[in-house]
Amino acid sequence: MTNKMEVGILGATGMVGQQFIRFLEGHPWFEITWLGASGRSAGKRYSDAAKWNLSGDAPDRIRSMQVTESVAGNSVPKLLFSAMDASVATEIERAFAAAGHIVVSNSSNHRMEPDVPLLVPEVNACHLRILPWQKQLRGWQGAIVTNPNCSTVTLTMALGPLKPFGIRRVIATTMQAVSGAGYPGVPSMDILGNIVPYIGKEEEKMQEETQKILGTATSERIEPLDALVSAHCNRVAVIDGHTVAVSVEFESNPSQAEVIEALQSFRGEPQKRNLPSAPAAPVHYLPEQDRPQPRRDAERERGMACSVGRLRPCPVLHWKFVALAHNTIRGAAGAAVLNAELMFVEGLLDG
Repeated sequence: MTNKMEVGILGATGMVGQQFIRFLEGHPWFEITWLGASGRSAGKRYSDAAKWNLSGDAPDRIRSMQVTESVAGNSVPKLLFSAMDASVATEIERAFAAAGHIVVSNSSNHRMEPDVPLLVPEVNACHLRILPWQKQLRGWQGAIVTNPNCSTVTLTMALGPLKPFGIRRVIATTMQAVSGAGYPGVPSMDILGNIVPYIGKEEEKMQEETQKILGTATSERIEPLDALVSAHCNRVAVIDGHTVAVSVEFESNPSQAEVIEALQSFRGEPQKRNLPSAPAAPVHYLPEQDRPQPRRDAERERGMACSVGRLRPCPVLHWKFVALAHNTIRGAAGAAVLNAELMFVEGLLDG
């Protein structure tokens, strides 16, 4: 592709905004031409408006770009990636969508609205069919598409390949990295040598989002999966990578070999269409007894794959296993970029 599509980032100065910058720099289809943030940062060079919290330095081209207030205008690209804080995202994202922009959002505000796709592209790409209804219902020229909570991504990537067995009940216990709390995150005296067994609204998000993602879509609604999902969420002293211990019951009880085969052979639309950010294999099954581990497996396939291991019988439900994915890449910026790539090839970014 010679002419790249111009894109912008809402909330560009925050930690997820920085992950968007890193993930998009050098992208073969998209080029960052606009950086949006709060009025406090507007008019400043990016290097003056943001403290770079990721390893290395911000790209030189980005450092010299001017930050603009997050208000719709003629200079704003049609495609926007949103890393807005939940406290301000609702009205800002809606205003951009109403003005004709496609907002691919990492924020939680619109995820559970019935006309908004909540995408894990390998699992529920067909949910994009609801976008024409969203535009008609709201009178928008643009649209909003969301990616899930970072812990939900890990769970649904592992459960997606198993949906044909008929998922009935799920119990998921998370061990979530501190980077999921943003910057500066959890105080060191609270997390070092400790586990914090509460993350605000996280359990509710995992339960509701999982049912929506694994549900079925028509042109006017998304019917949640008729399964029970129970989540326990914990913050642990890991930098990157959310680990989830999962027990699951099925309508038909598959064999261990059938579950492993379903995980290893799973491919979705991103793989079929060879999207630039798609992992070659979205789920990797690891046979070692002590895997997956965040330090060894979170960055598998540029942080875009889910690793699953320790599959064994569950004495309460049918099977139990451990899943892991990178929370700020596959669970945030990388997920949104993959969503946009799928929309691009589906012709949903045209016009």
